[in-house]
Amino acid sequence: MRYQVGATVAQTAVRILIEAHVRRVYAVAGESFLPLLDALQREREITLVAARHDSGAAFMAEAEGKLTERPAVLLASRGPGAANLVIGVQTAYQDETPMVVLLETPALDRVAAGELPTSDLTAMFESISKWCVRAEDPDGVPGLVAEGLTRSREGRPGPVVIGVPSDAWGVPYDSAKPVATVRPPATGTLGRSAEAVAGLVDEARYPVVIVGGRARSAREELIAVADELSLPVYNAFRRQDAFPETHERYAGHLGLGIPARQLDALERADVVLALGTQLDEVTTQGYRYPTSQQTLVLVGTGIDAQRRRGLTFRVDAEVEPFLRELRAVATPRTRRASAANAAVHTFMTPPDTSGNTRVHPVDVVRALRKLAPEDTIVTSDAGNFAQFMHRYWCFTAPRSQLGPSNAAMGYAVPAAVAAKLAEPRRSVVAMVGDAGTLMTGQEIETAVRYRAPVMVVVFQNGLHGALAMHQARTQGRLSGVTIPLTDFASWARGLGAAGYTVDDREELEPIIASALVRQRPCVIDVRTDPDVVTPDVRLSGLLGAVRPQDGRGQ
Repeated sequence: MRYQVGATVAQTAVRILIEAHVRRVYAVAGESFLPLLDALQREREITLVAARHDSGAAFMAEAEGKLTERPAVLLASRGPGAANLVIGVQTAYQDETPMVVLLETPALDRVAAGELPTSDLTAMFESISKWCVRAEDPDGVPGLVAEGLTRSREGRPGPVVIGVPSDAWGVPYDSAKPVATVRPPATGTLGRSAEAVAGLVDEARYPVVIVGGRARSAREELIAVADELSLPVYNAFRRQDAFPETHERYAGHLGLGIPARQLDALERADVVLALGTQLDEVTTQGYRYPTSQQTLVLVGTGIDAQRRRGLTFRVDAEVEPFLRELRAVATPRTRRASAANAAVHTFMTPPDTSGNTRVHPVDVVRALRKLAPEDTIVTSDAGNFAQFMHRYWCFTAPRSQLGPSNAAMGYAVPAAVAAKLAEPRRSVVAMVGDAGTLMTGQEIETAVRYRAPVMVVVFQNGLHGALAMHQARTQGRLSGVTIPLTDFASWARGLGAAGYTVDDREELEPIIASALVRQRPCVIDVRTDPDVVTPDVRLSGLLGAVRPQDGRGQ
């Protein structure tokens, strides 16, 4: 890399980030890394995004890494600031998202007021990071940054955490000391693996594909393989942009509430190809699939071994070159289409909601999908409202969905801000519940400040919907799950964004159309029917079906 005579450790580290094509650093500005903030401010090729809360910054960094497959950098102050990052770092770890966290550690192992001991600070991230290390001297910091950028993308991508003493950034860097360069990620070795898998697919009666987020870059090859080998393809949980949901070989999204008929292809399969996915609990439908009678082929670098009964093959290679090789050696086949494809079209068809007196969540998704551009990026939180998006949006464009597989609330708004900064030419819509909005929704102000015109759609029903559903189903009454209605439109205007309130379905399309063309962040507060908790469940039906366990009222 290029050296600058008299450069500080901070300036040298920033040059390493720039040469590794890192474009944004997310942080809540703190006095502990002032020299680094100053070094970032001096460079036009990299932007410091100052968030309103550490958890918002963490979700922003995770979302950019997920969207671009390149690590963003996250800065963390000591003590409480570091603790606030945990859920965002854990999301990156579970979702295989590259990220580099530069964590302030006490100078000379001093523990000041509000600080955690260094050992505890390291331990806090060790189980949710690929690599956790502390710089022992200022001259070692640039090398660790370069190594961290490499490790975040090698093998199974994920977050790395580098502890940097608070007094290290302003120290002059010894330019005579060589700095490790950022290595390109290894792609694994195919060897004869593609030929072996081709043999399995050729002999199989009902082979099936499950595709995850790490296969997004292999989309075109995947479509070609599905066409030539007549393979049904399922998208893993919250990875619906990996394979187009309008394709004739699409078998469905392995999410929540999937009907048995849509699992037809997976139930009958004798060979399951899992491409770029770790096969989490939701994707496997509660670890039901693959069954012990099904042969599992795992493709991807650094994929963890699966503890299962049944034959398992692991191919340590990137998905795209593997599929290219598979196409070259496998025999084209014509197989009968699975009933899953027909079932998925029925499942994804929005119902008639004209008889509903209040705004139905389906109305919101239907209006958004009708008016938003085809390549709109959708970010979402956890929550029952998300089931309507998963079921009815119909993802067709690549890299158009950002959602955490770990049920993290508060993800959607920060993720939307990061997505718009990374892809300024695309529309970005955040779908979020009323509870999640008040967790990290203040990052709307960050969107205003950085001129990132995102649209935030709040599904406000005054309930913790998932908990209400479980309580109603098991106890026949509700407790502690109601939320007072909030005037999110006024709140948004107070943060500098545009704000709208919708409590009539006739208002939906005009307001959405207006928000889509406004060059400023917009919040649409939609007052949805609290009785409609999922696409298939009404709360009143559950409450009426279960007798309370004692004589007390709700």
